[in-house]
Amino acid sequence: MVFAARSLNFDFDLIQKYDNPVPRYTSYPPATQFSNDLSETEYRWAIAESNERQTPLSLYFHIPFCQTACYFCGCNVIVTNNKNMPETYLEYLHRDIDRKASLIDCDRPVLQLHWGGGTPNYLNLHQTEKLWEKINQHFKFDSSAEISIEVNPRFLTKEYIFFIKSLGFNRISFGIQDFNEEVQHAVNRVQPEAMLFQAMEWIKVAGFESVNVDLIYGLPYQTLHSFQKTIDKTIELDPDRIAVFNFAYVPWMKPVQKNINASTLPNTHDKLEILQMTVDRLSNRGGYLFIGMDHFAKPEDELSIAQHDRTLKRNFQGYTTKPDTELFSFGVTSIGMLQDMYVQNHRGLKDYYQAIDRGVLPISLGVKLHRDDIIRRDIIMQIMSNFMLEKSEIEAKYHLNFDGYFAPELAVLKLLETDGLVRVTPDWIEVTSIGRLLVRNIAVVFDTYAASRCNEKLSKAI
Repeated sequence: MVFAARSLNFDFDLIQKYDNPVPRYTSYPPATQFSNDLSETEYRWAIAESNERQTPLSLYFHIPFCQTACYFCGCNVIVTNNKNMPETYLEYLHRDIDRKASLIDCDRPVLQLHWGGGTPNYLNLHQTEKLWEKINQHFKFDSSAEISIEVNPRFLTKEYIFFIKSLGFNRISFGIQDFNEEVQHAVNRVQPEAMLFQAMEWIKVAGFESVNVDLIYGLPYQTLHSFQKTIDKTIELDPDRIAVFNFAYVPWMKPVQKNINASTLPNTHDKLEILQMTVDRLSNRGGYLFIGMDHFAKPEDELSIAQHDRTLKRNFQGYTTKPDTELFSFGVTSIGMLQDMYVQNHRGLKDYYQAIDRGVLPISLGVKLHRDDIIRRDIIMQIMSNFMLEKSEIEAKYHLNFDGYFAPELAVLKLLETDGLVRVTPDWIEVTSIGRLLVRNIAVVFDTYAASRCNEKLSKAI
């Protein structure tokens, strides 16, 4: 088998043809399939079975607070300057950790930990240290664990950076979105260029192993010329990884986006030109490799190496090189993922607090996976992560005949093959250089829940 070069080809007509609403597939089934039918008893049984498997752990902690609202935001956040709210929240978060950790065999090594938000650096140093101590009271970290945190550079200090590094964090991520001041003002996220370069200098001097920055294309007042300047400044910043997200304008789902004047957004054609320039410039001038969907990494980065070796994984925390783990999440609205079950905590603080006060696990939604779900998840994640799938691996792993089991899906893939998005052989399914930008459209072929979502307002693929 000859692997395709990790490059992208742009076909504007094809991209526009397939620019349909599709899930991002951080999970399968997607979170749209979660329901309130899942009981706490079922989740406790699933945790017990998880302990028997002795699968390594991934941990996620959600810090929902932000001091100001970013108008592009699609995250679950609480905008407040009330400094008492984090104290109360942390009290309940600590209790959440105590209760859930009592059910988990904590001799299982932690391979990944992530603090997300919101703004994790909303917490002061004392609060940060206490949460770190609580986690370490219950869990054991592997010596090679990825311990990552998201920070907001507008509320960052040198003292904070060096402090979290001394605690044990070794990876860090922060949002740039766009260097252009007009764009920053339009989305209520003003952060001068000097501030961003200062933050990166602190991070590099502190010795973090990996730095990721986030950009967003499709924001108000962006043009091809202005975003090229953002890309060039990002290359000068020299992060290890870059995520370039398509702005999903979904004010019906995220009311904060109503603050954005839709007439100021670049049209579809302009967005595609911006994306093409971004890919070309990061690849040719910056020397980054396209990892998948909207992620880029330096060639020597472990993400790039893992994708070349077809060992790249994908989960709720994004692309990862770690072996399969089971994710336990803590805090309001956070999502956990076991081998055959997803659970989500309550979205509202009041419900989250009340559940903990009642002595129950604060879960509100979830889904139990069937064998077919697990098979399809494996296929979708391999396509999303490595742009290819070896049929015999699935056959051996799940004791099935691939072409027979997936005959309807292969018929649909033939149509995508006609448009040049994918190559299907007797042994392989391979995403082409044209199809890489549309990999979600290829993955959705194996999604049996897609038809039931036809009336849902998801974000588009590009």
